[in-house]
Amino acid sequence: MSVERKLVNAWFQKKLWLWSLLPLSLVFYVLGWFRRKCLKWWFKTEPYKVPVLVVGNISVGGSGKTPFIIALVNRLEKKGYVVGVVSRGYGGTSATYPLIVSADTSPSLCGDEPLLIATVCKCMVVVDPNRVRAVTTLVDHFSCDIILSDDGMQHYCMHRDIEVAVVDVDRGFGNGLMLPAGPLREPISRLKTVDFVVLNGQSGNQLNLADGPESYSVSIEPVGLRKFGSDVLIDISQWSLSKQVHAVAGIGHPERFAATLVAMGFDPCLSPKNDHQSLTYADLNFVDSLAVIITAKDAIKYTGVASENLWVLEVHMSLNDLLIDNICNRAGLIKS
Repeated sequence: MSVERKLVNAWFQKKLWLWSLLPLSLVFYVLGWFRRKCLKWWFKTEPYKVPVLVVGNISVGGSGKTPFIIALVNRLEKKGYVVGVVSRGYGGTSATYPLIVSADTSPSLCGDEPLLIATVCKCMVVVDPNRVRAVTTLVDHFSCDIILSDDGMQHYCMHRDIEVAVVDVDRGFGNGLMLPAGPLREPISRLKTVDFVVLNGQSGNQLNLADGPESYSVSIEPVGLRKFGSDVLIDISQWSLSKQVHAVAGIGHPERFAATLVAMGFDPCLSPKNDHQSLTYADLNFVDSLAVIITAKDAIKYTGVASENLWVLEVHMSLNDLLIDNICNRAGLIKS
């Protein structure tokens, strides 16, 4: 297990030794507070010609932002809106920015999540570590009704009209401490300043949001399985191989992936990898002949040899109609 995975596990297992890092967390909190105040004072952001909606979280690790963005893009496009997406492109190594992402873009250039969004949604996606420049690119050169920012709640140089925080309610906030002693980038009180909170998971509302924004519960549900390289989905009832499988996931919360497979009736042996880590053939090659199942996010960046027993789990996040309507109203979108 990598050092990164060990640290993440320690946060959510609330290991006592993490309290020794509390002085560093205090420094992180003070610097973050000072940075936030300075940026808001120095950069008087002006609204863009189109509304910008930030989808983010306050903690490190997967909360379900990317499935939420994909679901939101699809719902908004069904209402007739043209949606653009901007992203930092974590893991990408492009030599030039802004980078327009298409289904043919190499994940090594743009990162896995922007490529997944561009491939699934077929919408305009722009990657740039400078999100202000990314938004400006969409506004100046493309016709969009609304722009979604994949992450970026802490990118205060970028004006935003709406903030949506996605929270993994199954894991919660671990030990509740700031980095590096805990998983929090910002204090939990930051949630009270966003417009909407999306509670992703099955555990119910573990948060005290009595004085906070509107919150909506969602969950990620399996759609089906497909062989790597194929577009044909099969239902679990059509699965004819052993239910004992290898589950390999380079995502923020690989345990959720394994839990989904268990709920489908599988008996997975989980091999967790670091978030955004590209899988190699060695990662997917086991001594037995059991099927190997990976996530769609991992599949989008895997370029190695595809064996006959490599499968991809496709999932979907359903969104509350009221949430969609309230987002449209808050953004000033008027199409029906």
